[in-house]
Amino acid sequence: MKRFIQNIKNIWKVEELRQRIILTLSLILVYRIGSFIILPGVNYTALSAAQEAGGQNMIETLLSLFSGGGFTNASIMALGIMPYISASIIMQLLGIAVPAVQKMQQEGESGRKRINSYTRILTIVICALQAPTYLTLYVESKGALPEGAGTFWWMQSITVLVAGAMFAVWLGERITDKGVGNGISLLITVGILARLPEAFMSEIGISIDSGNLIKIVLEIFMFVVVVLATVLIVQGVRRVPLNTAKRVVGARSPEGQGARSYLPIKVNASGVMPIIFAQAIMTLPVMLFASGSGFLARNFSDIYGFGYNLVLAVLIIVFTYFYTAIMINPRKIADDLKRSGAFIPGVRPGEETAEYVDSLVSRITFPGSLFLAFVAVIPALANLAGVNDAFAMFFGGTSMLIMVGVVLDTLQQIESYLLNRHMDGLMEGTRVKGRKTQELSGM
Repeated sequence: MKRFIQNIKNIWKVEELRQRIILTLSLILVYRIGSFIILPGVNYTALSAAQEAGGQNMIETLLSLFSGGGFTNASIMALGIMPYISASIIMQLLGIAVPAVQKMQQEGESGRKRINSYTRILTIVICALQAPTYLTLYVESKGALPEGAGTFWWMQSITVLVAGAMFAVWLGERITDKGVGNGISLLITVGILARLPEAFMSEIGISIDSGNLIKIVLEIFMFVVVVLATVLIVQGVRRVPLNTAKRVVGARSPEGQGARSYLPIKVNASGVMPIIFAQAIMTLPVMLFASGSGFLARNFSDIYGFGYNLVLAVLIIVFTYFYTAIMINPRKIADDLKRSGAFIPGVRPGEETAEYVDSLVSRITFPGSLFLAFVAVIPALANLAGVNDAFAMFFGGTSMLIMVGVVLDTLQQIESYLLNRHMDGLMEGTRVKGRKTQELSGM
């Protein structure tokens, strides 16, 4: 406890870090306030009454989770950050298939800015399509439309929803640039964490009412086990040994030459993005078929159903490989090693090293993608075991993976500031490992 208090003091001593944390918390507060501001004219009393009478279906609960409650509140930020995620997915896919986008990706900072501009434009288009669908399928179906709602109200509400989603994107970008980083992911995490206390207390209430206190103890134990397992897979690294060729200067070798270092390859190099991507894709069929009665409606309207979780698991595996291929470029790694005079023992520099790294990444990514897919379907298993719907979402799945990944990355960012000022890290005897730490260690 004493060390924890000292770490908090150290964080507060670093002026730049203190300002970034304060700015991040302030922007998060603005985002949370926005999720409670109701759309102009919406009858919130009728909306609440409809929710209490009929409850929330699975899709409403899921979308509310990722918007921090803004979806079910019919707030100005009801669409949340997911339209931007969907636009990012589309631009990533275009980067593979469209040469013009590939060229922009290779143009460095200027190309990145152009891609970001196109992503924002695409986000507006997606929001403009989702906003009337949301007003029709959710607000109007709950009987919460204002009396005599005409064209002006519909245009006004669509504009407000689009503006609210873009404002959320702006907040996330400001957190990334001026705050502690991971702005978009951090907003999603805050929205998830905001629902956790209510879900947990609901589960405790059900256990107390049924007189089964052992159940809640077992659930807490399994929750901790899932968290630990998720941390292990997020932190897992395969260290490939590297040798540095000795260079003789005069009659002696410079100190440090010929030493062994390591090339770190993460088991989960793609981080939380495959989960976010897969979940964003899955919201589309759920919204389209949730109110129907056909085959797709039966299999995709229940987020704890077999069909939904099977497709989700497959998408996570596919996106894990896809995003890993974007994050790790074996040919670039081989070129960097060759220029620095380092080599993998038993592997020739150049093309052979690139092929070796590529095969190694593929083998490591496979079990990592399977684990991510398994964790993603744990809520369905927890629901079958009797955990209530609200708490089952946090028992694993997308919520758990996003929370663990983003929290670790944020802690790593904070620890980097402390270590750069020659202060102790957040943990005694070790370091918090985020994506940047593991990419740089051993190089």
